[in-house]
Amino acid sequence: MLPKPEPFVKPDMIFSVSDASALLKNVVETAFPELRIRGELSQITLASSGHMYMTIKDSNAAINAIIWRGTPVNFKLEDGMEVVITGRFTTYPARSNYQIIIQSIEMAGVGAILKMLEERKQKLAKEGLFDADKKKPLPRFPQTIGVVTSPTGAAFQDIQNRLRERFPVHVLLYPATVQGNTAATEVAAGIEYFNRMNNVDVIIVARGGGALEDLLPFSEEIVVRAAAASHIPLISGVGHEPDWMLIDFAADVRAPTPTGAAEMVVPTKISLIQDIDNLAHRLSASFTTRLINLKQQITNINVKSPKQVLMEQSQRLDDLGKTMGLIINNKMQNARQKLDLIARFPIILENMFKTLNQSIIHAEQMLKSLSYKNVLQRGYAIVRDEQGTIISRASENKHPASIEFADDTIML
Repeated sequence: MLPKPEPFVKPDMIFSVSDASALLKNVVETAFPELRIRGELSQITLASSGHMYMTIKDSNAAINAIIWRGTPVNFKLEDGMEVVITGRFTTYPARSNYQIIIQSIEMAGVGAILKMLEERKQKLAKEGLFDADKKKPLPRFPQTIGVVTSPTGAAFQDIQNRLRERFPVHVLLYPATVQGNTAATEVAAGIEYFNRMNNVDVIIVARGGGALEDLLPFSEEIVVRAAAASHIPLISGVGHEPDWMLIDFAADVRAPTPTGAAEMVVPTKISLIQDIDNLAHRLSASFTTRLINLKQQITNINVKSPKQVLMEQSQRLDDLGKTMGLIINNKMQNARQKLDLIARFPIILENMFKTLNQSIIHAEQMLKSLSYKNVLQRGYAIVRDEQGTIISRASENKHPASIEFADDTIML
């Protein structure tokens, strides 16, 4: 039970309404310059002025609360959300009530925070901020590393120590708070600074472990969008192994810890020495094999005397001459055959004409033997109607008609 304050107004004092209200306002604001309250939000209203009015309550009481326009709120406020607010008490004389002016607000309860993070994750994923095809590879041997973190935190010291142990490189620090209302803005500004200056080969965003509420700045949209938009490869080393912030999905590589980020960004001196030794061994083996092959080729070379070389060339010329002679003889023989064919062409043409003439005479004879005129010469006749159609039966007899004989045609 809180102690009850001693009264300081005497019973015989008389105040005006305004003076009494002013006195009460002064007492309340003096007694409660800052207060943290945990409760459930309800009746949230956004006024046209930009101010937000609401009630914070529990099962037994309710207090009016106001968030002035411009006060940072890092998540969407909803009725029924459990929060912890920090603010100061004051009174509103016009309606004779008291209220709390909220200076900062944070979620209370892991369940509400996880629900908010999942909704934000789905929204940003639909925009393509987490797409795998946008991930950039880390440089093999970075010359300068940019680190965005608190200059006094253990994360920066861990990164520096691990880099010195593995592969000393130049480190540029962008100092940023990693907890509180301004953390998200400062971390995003650090990422954008290195991208704007283009003075580092890789960026590490780091912070040590902490409660889920403490790590929330690294899940703010401004930080996630800055990480996704970075054209410089970016490693997220926030929290410890189980901790997953939304920046982890937007970063090119996610490290389990700040120390892990330092290990990912540079190789160890020992591994480099081993790589150099392996390359030297492979190079030596390859060079030795090459020398052996060249030596064998030199051994297989037979040195010939000039006379022997001349004789071999002379033999090649003889072979070439024989080959050319055969080719020329074949060409001449083909030419003679073509000339003989041309010389016999008139005879062939004459024989073709004779054969064609005989075929014509034979066709003429066949035509005559098949003509109905020959039948008429033997005493037959053909009867036709006036359309020229042959009448073959007495029942088809029509007038007028014509009878064709071998020598003439008469009309009936």
